[in-house]
Amino acid sequence: MSRTPQGQRASLDKQPHEVAAMFDGVAARYDLTNTVLSFGQDRFWRRATRSALELRPGDRVLDVGAGTGVSTEELAHSGAYAVGADLSLGMLYAGKRTRPQVPLLAGDALRLPFADASFDAVTISFALRNVNDTDAALRELARVTRPGGRLVVCEFSTPVNPAFRTVYLSYLMRSLPAVARTVSSNPDAYVYLAESIRAWPDQEALAARVGAAGWGRVAWRNLTGGVVALHRATRE
Repeated sequence: MSRTPQGQRASLDKQPHEVAAMFDGVAARYDLTNTVLSFGQDRFWRRATRSALELRPGDRVLDVGAGTGVSTEELAHSGAYAVGADLSLGMLYAGKRTRPQVPLLAGDALRLPFADASFDAVTISFALRNVNDTDAALRELARVTRPGGRLVVCEFSTPVNPAFRTVYLSYLMRSLPAVARTVSSNPDAYVYLAESIRAWPDQEALAARVGAAGWGRVAWRNLTGGVVALHRATRE
């Protein structure tokens, strides 16, 4: 992990302690920074995730990589019982201060502290690419989901329009870190985040990995021109 006077960022080998430490460093202003960097689209992406899960009152839904719980809080608007889990204690502490009513607990996506088939639905938003074994994480999500339960992965992806894709990649690698320096509590972390987005598989490649991990009926929907994709699947 590289360290600078401004903070720290994880390397792309995604060791859990590095990723957790990096997110601890951005926790204080994480939600604000995300809203600024996404031009407010983060709210739309959270609502779209909740809608794709088709939650009903009484359902139990697990939000992995929940961070401060802003996504977990959105899921609870459906009437479902929503629980958030995250590896970063700093993010969880920040969430408990701002959203004390949201159930949040420490949990590793590769070793979730829940019994088999505990949830009707599971979701992971903007966190799957930070796990050092994507396929194992998808299998672990399947383990804690009941047969017939739903999965939605909300993650940065590949814009479908070539011209827009070029502009977007330029923003990621040049403008995003510069903007982060004005609003983030740890702008160096956003260099890693930009690199991890660029290295992430496209929509079709991720769908294949979801299907290979014990999920069926895999489909995806592009949001914001493919900047983000929602991958939906059903537990076989």
